[in-house]
Amino acid sequence: MFFGREDQMEQLEALWDKRVSSLVTCRGRRRVGKSTLVEEFARRSGARFIKIEGVRPGDKTTAADELRAFAKQLARQTEAAKEPQEDWYSAFGVLDGQIRDKERTVVLLDEVSWLAHGDETFADYLKIAWDNALKKHDRLILVVCGSVSTWIRDNIIGNRAYVGRRSLDMVVPELPLRECVRFWGRSASRTDVREIIDVLSVTGGIPRYLEEINPRLSAEDNIRRLAFLPNGVLRDDFDEMFNDVITAKPRFTARVLRTLVDGPKSCAEVEKTLGIGKGGDVSKAMSILEESGFVSPECARNPETGADVRERRYRLRDNYARFYLKYIEPQKSVIDEGAFMFSSLRELEGLDAVMGLAFENLVINNYRELLSHIHLDGSLVMSAGPYRRKGTKGKNGRRGCQVDLLIQTRRALYFVEVKRQEEIGREVIDQVDDQVRAITRPRGVSAKTALVYDGHLSPVAAADGYFDAIVPFKNLLGLN
Repeated sequence: MFFGREDQMEQLEALWDKRVSSLVTCRGRRRVGKSTLVEEFARRSGARFIKIEGVRPGDKTTAADELRAFAKQLARQTEAAKEPQEDWYSAFGVLDGQIRDKERTVVLLDEVSWLAHGDETFADYLKIAWDNALKKHDRLILVVCGSVSTWIRDNIIGNRAYVGRRSLDMVVPELPLRECVRFWGRSASRTDVREIIDVLSVTGGIPRYLEEINPRLSAEDNIRRLAFLPNGVLRDDFDEMFNDVITAKPRFTARVLRTLVDGPKSCAEVEKTLGIGKGGDVSKAMSILEESGFVSPECARNPETGADVRERRYRLRDNYARFYLKYIEPQKSVIDEGAFMFSSLRELEGLDAVMGLAFENLVINNYRELLSHIHLDGSLVMSAGPYRRKGTKGKNGRRGCQVDLLIQTRRALYFVEVKRQEEIGREVIDQVDDQVRAITRPRGVSAKTALVYDGHLSPVAAADGYFDAIVPFKNLLGLN
C-alpha cells in the first residue's frame, strides 16, 4: 500500500539526470515509510536495489555484530562473500566491488545509527569510501537513512568532512491528508468525515498505522482494536519507537514530552512544570524532540515586528504520541489483562479537549495543503504556525492573543481559526475579530481571515462575509 510521495519521488528522480553518483541523507519519524519510499523509487526507476539494515543494538551488541550482519545481507543480494570484514573501510570496499558501472543502482544503508553502533569511525570510513571509490560509479545513488535524525545530523549533515558531498537531504513527513484517505479505499466516500477525523486524530499521517485500518469497522472499533487490546499496534509501538529514536537521556526527554500533552509550553514553562532550574537540559531535550519529529515550535516570527519571537513555545505535533501518553500508557496493565472496556470513546476523560488539539494538529501539520483553499497557492510563506502572546498588566498593558494558525506573507497576515464542534455559530466571527484587533500590523500589511471547520456551520456565520475563506475539513481530505 504505497500512496503519495510525489515530491520526494521527483527529488530522487532528478538525481538520475546527473552524470555522477549521488549521496543522499534520508530522515524522518519511525513508521513514516522512509525505507519503503526508497525501495519504491528504485523499483519505479528500474534500478538495482541493495538494502543493508543495521541490527538493533542490545546490551551485548558490538561493532563486530554489525559488520557480520552487513556481510550477510550484502552476500544475500550480491555475489559478495559472507565473511565479515575487520573494519568499515574494508566492508565498504566489498560493497564497492559489487556495484556495476553504467547500471542504475540504489544502495540503502538503513538504520545507519545502528550500523555505526560501537564504532565512532563509521562516518569517517564512509566518507573515505565515498571519496575514493563509491562516488566514481556514474549510476549510483547511495541513501543513508535512519530514524535517529540526531545521529545523521551530528555525524553527516553537521560533519564538516561531508561538506559539498551530499546531493540531497530528504526529510520524509507524515502523509498528506488526501493520501491518508486512500487507506479507506472505496469506502472513503461512504464513510462519515467524523469517523476519518477520529482515526487520523489518533494515528496522524503515519502509513504503518494507517495500514492497519479496517474500512469496514467504525472509528471506535478501529481505535479499540489498535490501541486498547493486548499487543495492539498502537499499544506496543511507543516505547520501542521512543527508545530507539531518543538515544540521549531518554527518560528525562520523555518527561519533557509529557508536559506538552495538554498544550504547548515554552522551555521556561516546562522547567516550572518539572520543578527544575534553568540549566539548558530542557532546551537540549526539546531540540532532540524537534529533530525527531515529536514536537514543533509555534509561530517563528512576531507578526508586529517581523523579528523572531522572543520565547518559543513548543507543541506536541505527533498525534499518536499524545494519545498514547494520555490514554494508553496509564491503562497498560488493564489493557494487557483484556479488561479495558468502554462502550464509547467519549467515556475517556477529557477526550474532547485532546481530540480538539489533535484536530488542530491535523490542520497545522498540513497547512501547505490549505494554501490553495485560502487564495495563497504559490505565495511565499514567511512563517506559519500557532501564535500566542501573553497579556501585560498596567495602564498601557496589552491584551493577550491566541491564533490557531497564523500564516505570514510579505503583504498579509492570515488568521486561520480551526474549529471542530457540533454547532458553530456567529460567535466564531467575534473570536477571530478579537484576534485581528489585538495585533498591530506593520504598515502595508493586510489582515485576512479564514475558517477551517468540521461540524454544522450556522448559515448566519457563513453568509456574514467576514471570512475571506471558509474551508470544510472534508475539502482538505479531498472528499468535497
